[in-house]
Amino acid sequence: MRKKILLAAFITFSTLTYGQIVQQPDSVVVDSLEVAEAEEEMLYKEDTVDFVYFALPTELEYVPGDDDPAVIQDRLACISKRIPLVYNDRIHAFINYFTVRDREYTKMIMRRKNLYFPIFEKYLAKYNLPDELKYLSIIESGLNPRAISRVRAVGLWQFMSATGKYYGLHNDWFIDERMDPEKSTESACRYLRDLYNMFHDWELALAAYNTGPGNVKRAIRKSGYKRTFWEIYPNLPRETRSYVPQFVAITYTMNYLDEHNFYNEGEEKLVTSDTLHVNKYLHFETFANLTNACIEDLQRLNPSIQHNALPETHKPYVLYVPKASKDLLALNRYAILDSASKVGRNELLALAKKTEGSTYGRDRIVYKVRSGDVLGSIAIRHGVSVTNLKKWNNMRSNTIRVGQRLNIWLKGSPRSTTMVASAKQTNTTPTAIPDSKTYTVQPGDTLWHISRKFEGLTVDKIKSMNNLGDNKLQPGQKLIIGI
Repeated sequence: MRKKILLAAFITFSTLTYGQIVQQPDSVVVDSLEVAEAEEEMLYKEDTVDFVYFALPTELEYVPGDDDPAVIQDRLACISKRIPLVYNDRIHAFINYFTVRDREYTKMIMRRKNLYFPIFEKYLAKYNLPDELKYLSIIESGLNPRAISRVRAVGLWQFMSATGKYYGLHNDWFIDERMDPEKSTESACRYLRDLYNMFHDWELALAAYNTGPGNVKRAIRKSGYKRTFWEIYPNLPRETRSYVPQFVAITYTMNYLDEHNFYNEGEEKLVTSDTLHVNKYLHFETFANLTNACIEDLQRLNPSIQHNALPETHKPYVLYVPKASKDLLALNRYAILDSASKVGRNELLALAKKTEGSTYGRDRIVYKVRSGDVLGSIAIRHGVSVTNLKKWNNMRSNTIRVGQRLNIWLKGSPRSTTMVASAKQTNTTPTAIPDSKTYTVQPGDTLWHISRKFEGLTVDKIKSMNNLGDNKLQPGQKLIIGI
């Protein structure tokens, strides 16, 4: 999933402005997952949330204390089932963290667990996965369905956009199903199942969930093809080395709360709800006002809906609403839904299309970078901005490499756009180099395109004649193309 999982953004519901699972075959080719991960694009909008970052430590030193290592080891053996729960100093250090150093974090988990554990247990049973995997979301997100990491992994199970889409989780400006507790949990179960089928080892599957199967395979190769987590441990990324120990430690902690003097101090609850099937635009605030609902309750019941509005959909969307509001709705359903379908609709649709980085109303194509390409020319060729290109592909600089896949979101049909671009390139016939032996760079030009314009010209020749150290060009730049 290629994320620094421990740098998660835990977002309180009060700070936020606010599909269908695609079935995959039982066995998934590892390369398909790696392609999905390589195509990860950043689709989340920074202007919709206030970020509060929480970081679990990645390195802890075990300091002997009151807890007898033999007792901890025996307790782990008692709860170990299908996933190995080994004991060592690294794991003991994290147990100490959850039970001593940061008891407030563990207390928060205790308050939240009954909101989501029943959902986790249902889908783990459906896919015949170890029940103890329900503790993994604690490490991933702190049981916050709207958690967002620094690299934009999202939800209870911290899916990146491409991996989420591979497992059927849609996300756009209005809806992000990675934040849907039910849908994201089912997708996480299928992903974990596929990772286990790849490695046939739960510790390696957990490591791959954190860092991606490709990184785990590389660690296996570097270790001389060792086959267990602790044997390949030195060759794994730093955050992954702490990931499995954290999982073991939180599994231990949640099973021995009483032994470490944790007491029930109450739990978070959602308001009693009912479902409403909606296929038209619905404005949360208007709906809440007309049904005596609290908008915060609507947000908490529907964490996947962004910007306090549900867009018009081709098929009914299941919206969770407070039970009392559903009863009031029955008395005047048509008038309430009609009013809620009009307020702010045009303004939000316009904002959805204009917001920087938004993909709403666009179709995705995947562009493979070729020799001579630069980010600016790719953007001009496809009618998008460089800023959007960087946001869609989670890029911090303009550097691209040959063979890299870029996600580009186009207005209109991506097929027609691709065909037009392809036709233009196919019909280009090389001409003789002009007498001036020079060429003035035009907007959208790349070294590769210029080399195709003139007979006997190559990218290497252009770079050599002009002493170019890279492929970057500027409109208006004069290039020597002949001697």
